[in-house]
Amino acid sequence: MNRRYQHARPSTTARIVAPNAAWACVLAGIAWLASGLPASAAEPEQPPTGAGLTATIAALDAAVFDAFNRCAEPGQLDRHASYFDPAVEFYHDTGGVTWTREAMLDNTRKYVCGKFTRELVPGSLAVYPVAGFGAIARGEHRFCQSGAGTCDGQAEFVIVWRLRDGQWQITRVLSFGHRAAGNG
Repeated sequence: MNRRYQHARPSTTARIVAPNAAWACVLAGIAWLASGLPASAAEPEQPPTGAGLTATIAALDAAVFDAFNRCAEPGQLDRHASYFDPAVEFYHDTGGVTWTREAMLDNTRKYVCGKFTRELVPGSLAVYPVAGFGAIARGEHRFCQSGAGTCDGQAEFVIVWRLRDGQWQITRVLSFGHRAAGNG
Protein backbone atom coordinates (compact mmCIF):
# COMPACT_ATOMS: atom_id res chain seq x y z
CA MET A 1 0.00 0.00 0.00
CA ASN A 2 1.24 3.49 -0.81
CA ARG A 3 2.06 5.26 2.44
CA ARG A 4 1.07 8.69 1.11
CA TYR A 5 -2.06 8.92 3.26
CA GLN A 6 -1.13 6.74 6.20
CA HIS A 7 -1.07 8.49 9.51
CA ALA A 8 1.48 6.54 11.50
CA ARG A 9 3.26 7.50 14.66
CA PRO A 10 6.83 8.72 14.17
CA SER A 11 9.59 6.19 14.64
CA THR A 12 10.82 5.85 18.20
CA THR A 13 14.29 6.53 16.87
CA ALA A 14 13.21 9.80 15.25
CA ARG A 15 15.14 12.88 16.31
CA ILE A 16 13.13 15.19 18.54
CA VAL A 17 13.29 18.82 17.40
CA ALA A 18 12.26 21.73 19.60
CA PRO A 19 9.01 23.31 18.32
CA ASN A 20 10.59 26.73 17.63
CA ALA A 21 13.50 25.14 15.77
CA ALA A 22 11.07 23.00 13.79
CA TRP A 23 9.05 26.05 12.71
CA ALA A 24 12.24 27.88 11.78
CA CYS A 25 13.13 24.97 9.51
CA VAL A 26 9.61 24.93 8.02
CA LEU A 27 9.67 28.67 7.33
CA ALA A 28 13.16 28.41 5.78
CA GLY A 29 11.83 25.61 3.58
CA ILE A 30 8.85 27.71 2.55
CA ALA A 31 11.14 30.54 1.51
CA TRP A 32 13.17 28.07 -0.53
CA LEU A 33 10.04 26.60 -2.16
CA ALA A 34 8.64 30.03 -3.03
CA SER A 35 11.99 31.13 -4.49
CA GLY A 36 11.98 28.30 -7.04
CA LEU A 37 9.31 29.87 -9.22
CA PRO A 38 10.10 30.56 -12.85
CA ALA A 39 10.42 34.23 -13.85
CA SER A 40 7.45 33.86 -16.20
CA ALA A 41 5.18 32.56 -13.42
CA ALA A 42 3.03 35.69 -13.31
CA GLU A 43 2.81 39.41 -13.38
CA PRO A 44 3.13 40.60 -9.79
CA GLU A 45 -0.29 40.92 -8.23
CA GLN A 46 -0.68 42.20 -4.71
CA PRO A 47 -2.83 39.96 -2.51
CA PRO A 48 -5.11 41.49 0.10
CA THR A 49 -3.55 41.99 3.52
CA GLY A 50 -4.50 41.45 7.15
CA ALA A 51 -7.96 40.15 7.96
CA GLY A 52 -8.97 40.27 4.27
CA LEU A 53 -6.18 37.90 3.30
CA THR A 54 -6.90 35.55 6.19
CA ALA A 55 -10.62 35.44 5.30
CA THR A 56 -9.80 34.78 1.64
CA ILE A 57 -7.40 31.92 2.38
CA ALA A 58 -9.72 30.43 5.02
CA ALA A 59 -12.55 30.39 2.46
CA LEU A 60 -10.25 28.81 -0.15
CA ASP A 61 -9.08 26.18 2.36
CA ALA A 62 -12.72 25.33 3.13
CA ALA A 63 -13.58 25.10 -0.58
CA VAL A 64 -10.60 22.98 -1.68
CA PHE A 65 -11.15 20.52 1.15
CA ASP A 66 -14.93 20.43 0.70
CA ALA A 67 -14.20 19.06 -2.79
CA PHE A 68 -11.47 16.77 -1.36
CA ASN A 69 -13.90 15.39 1.23
CA ARG A 70 -16.52 14.72 -1.44
CA CYS A 71 -14.14 13.52 -4.17
CA ALA A 72 -16.02 10.22 -4.60
CA GLU A 73 -19.02 12.23 -5.88
CA PRO A 74 -19.24 13.08 -9.59
CA GLY A 75 -17.39 16.28 -10.49
CA GLN A 76 -15.83 16.86 -7.08
CA LEU A 77 -12.36 15.52 -7.90
CA ASP A 78 -12.25 17.86 -10.92
CA ARG A 79 -13.38 20.72 -8.67
CA HIS A 80 -10.63 19.80 -6.19
CA ALA A 81 -8.07 19.70 -9.04
CA SER A 82 -8.98 23.22 -10.15
CA TYR A 83 -7.40 24.68 -7.00
CA PHE A 84 -3.94 23.31 -7.89
CA ASP A 85 -1.36 24.53 -10.37
CA PRO A 86 -0.55 21.80 -12.94
CA ALA A 87 3.05 21.78 -11.67
CA VAL A 88 2.14 21.63 -7.97
CA GLU A 89 4.75 20.08 -5.70
CA PHE A 90 3.34 18.05 -2.81
CA TYR A 91 5.75 17.02 -0.05
CA HIS A 92 4.40 14.39 2.36
CA ASP A 93 6.60 13.17 5.21
CA THR A 94 5.47 9.55 5.04
CA GLY A 95 4.40 9.31 1.40
CA GLY A 96 7.15 11.17 -0.43
CA VAL A 97 6.87 13.79 -3.15
CA THR A 98 4.56 14.23 -6.11
CA TRP A 99 5.65 16.69 -8.77
CA THR A 100 2.43 17.27 -10.72
CA ARG A 101 -1.28 17.81 -10.18
CA GLU A 102 -2.05 14.57 -12.04
CA ALA A 103 0.24 12.49 -9.81
CA MET A 104 -1.31 14.09 -6.71
CA LEU A 105 -4.83 13.42 -8.03
CA ASP A 106 -3.96 9.79 -8.79
CA ASN A 107 -3.04 9.33 -5.12
CA THR A 108 -6.16 11.15 -3.98
CA ARG A 109 -8.34 9.00 -6.24
CA LYS A 110 -6.73 5.75 -5.01
CA TYR A 111 -6.24 6.44 -1.31
CA VAL A 112 -8.68 9.14 -0.24
CA CYS A 113 -11.96 9.25 -2.14
CA GLY A 114 -14.64 7.47 -0.13
CA LYS A 115 -12.13 6.42 2.55
CA PHE A 116 -11.47 9.48 4.71
CA THR A 117 -12.03 13.20 5.03
CA ARG A 118 -9.94 16.14 6.22
CA GLU A 119 -10.91 18.65 8.92
CA LEU A 120 -9.05 21.85 9.73
CA VAL A 121 -8.23 21.98 13.46
CA PRO A 122 -10.19 25.02 14.68
CA GLY A 123 -7.99 28.02 15.46
CA SER A 124 -4.88 26.54 13.84
CA LEU A 125 -4.89 28.39 10.52
CA ALA A 126 -2.30 31.18 10.21
CA VAL A 127 -1.90 33.15 6.98
CA TYR A 128 1.10 35.18 5.82
CA PRO A 129 1.23 37.42 2.73
CA VAL A 130 3.93 36.90 0.09
CA ALA A 131 4.45 40.24 -1.66
CA GLY A 132 3.80 40.15 -5.38
CA PHE A 133 2.86 36.47 -5.26
CA GLY A 134 0.12 35.35 -2.86
CA ALA A 135 0.12 33.79 0.58
CA ILE A 136 1.41 31.05 2.82
CA ALA A 137 -1.08 29.17 4.98
CA ARG A 138 0.03 27.10 7.95
CA GLY A 139 -2.12 24.99 10.25
CA GLU A 140 -3.10 21.58 11.52
CA HIS A 141 -5.61 19.13 10.14
CA ARG A 142 -7.25 15.88 11.19
CA PHE A 143 -8.13 12.91 9.05
CA CYS A 144 -11.39 11.10 9.74
CA GLN A 145 -12.66 7.75 8.53
CA SER A 146 -15.58 8.26 6.12
CA GLY A 147 -18.85 7.31 7.77
CA ALA A 148 -17.21 6.21 11.03
CA GLY A 149 -17.23 9.58 12.77
CA THR A 150 -13.74 8.98 14.17
CA CYS A 151 -10.66 11.04 13.45
CA ASP A 152 -7.54 8.95 13.92
CA GLY A 153 -4.81 10.98 12.22
CA GLN A 154 -3.47 14.49 12.60
CA ALA A 155 -0.71 16.47 10.86
CA GLU A 156 0.63 19.93 10.22
CA PHE A 157 0.53 21.59 6.82
CA VAL A 158 1.89 24.50 4.86
CA ILE A 159 0.21 25.56 1.61
CA VAL A 160 1.67 28.15 -0.77
CA TRP A 161 -1.09 29.99 -2.67
CA ARG A 162 -0.40 32.05 -5.81
CA LEU A 163 -2.68 34.89 -6.94
CA ARG A 164 -2.54 35.40 -10.71
CA ASP A 165 -5.07 37.21 -12.86
CA GLY A 166 -7.47 37.31 -9.92
CA GLN A 167 -7.31 33.51 -9.49
CA TRP A 168 -5.80 31.72 -6.48
CA GLN A 169 -4.02 28.39 -7.00
CA ILE A 170 -1.91 26.12 -4.82
CA THR A 171 1.69 25.79 -6.00
CA ARG A 172 3.33 23.93 -3.08
CA VAL A 173 2.07 21.76 -0.22
CA LEU A 174 3.95 20.43 2.79
CA SER A 175 2.13 17.86 4.93
CA PHE A 176 4.20 16.63 7.85
CA GLY A 177 4.25 15.53 11.47
CA HIS A 178 1.68 12.82 10.87
CA ARG A 179 0.62 11.19 14.13
CA ALA A 180 -2.36 9.70 15.87
CA ALA A 181 -5.02 12.35 16.55
CA GLY A 182 -4.89 13.88 20.01
CA ASN A 183 -1.24 12.99 20.52
CA GLY A 184 0.07 16.59 20.12
